[in-house]
Amino acid sequence: MDYVKLVEVMRRLSIEAGAKIMEIYDADDFDVKVKSDDSPVTAADEAADALISAGLREAFPDVMLVTEEQSATHDTSGDTFLIVDPLDGTKEFIHRRGDFTVNIALVEKGVPTRGVVYAPAKGRMFYTEADGHSVEETGDLALDQVGPTQAMSVSDADNAALMVVASKSHRDQATDDYINKYAVKDMKSAGSSLKFCLVATGEADLYPRLGRTMEWDTAAGHAVLAGAGGAVVRFDDLTPLTYGKDEYANPFFIAYAPSVDLKGG
Repeated sequence: MDYVKLVEVMRRLSIEAGAKIMEIYDADDFDVKVKSDDSPVTAADEAADALISAGLREAFPDVMLVTEEQSATHDTSGDTFLIVDPLDGTKEFIHRRGDFTVNIALVEKGVPTRGVVYAPAKGRMFYTEADGHSVEETGDLALDQVGPTQAMSVSDADNAALMVVASKSHRDQATDDYINKYAVKDMKSAGSSLKFCLVATGEADLYPRLGRTMEWDTAAGHAVLAGAGGAVVRFDDLTPLTYGKDEYANPFFIAYAPSVDLKGG
């Protein structure tokens, strides 16, 4: 894989998809449909999916592609593939809360190795560079001109005063019970894969997810967090979260800075 080309293409497609999403987001109204799994989908999801899929297939025709909006037709036999959630956080989009992202990632042998997470309503762009290290790009995010970037690194966590981030739309009692096992200094809520990015920047130490997610929800954020020195493990046995699973469904997981003492939970 040409990682330099991959990162350039993922970054550009995420910005283009973000612009399309924001056109619909800023409209007076938009239709919301319900998929077979009862999750919502909008014209923004579909338009971003079409744009990103076409761009990735053109640039990398020999690499398997998995996207949320086309998941029913996907082959599930590979452990190396591109994986896309064109609009992660559709509920945040519908309620105009801004915490939604464009997620594009490369999974190699079951491990997310490169990814981009772009939050167009917040103007925040996180991605892994070709060498696998993660950066946040600032500035105007021009298509063909990379702006200033800042290296990302997870926190050196204080286990007596942890910073925790959890889902804004999917918070439940089980999550609260788990969080309450730690000494928590501050608790943030965020939508979509931004939670991974908050751990990657050191703005949070720990992100537990005790609820249903799919691999396209997590792969890009997982890659960004790993490139900043973080890790994602299964909730049940604390082994690394891998990809290419049956139906691309995730178990419960914990994303964290390695300085967090998970046994303290």
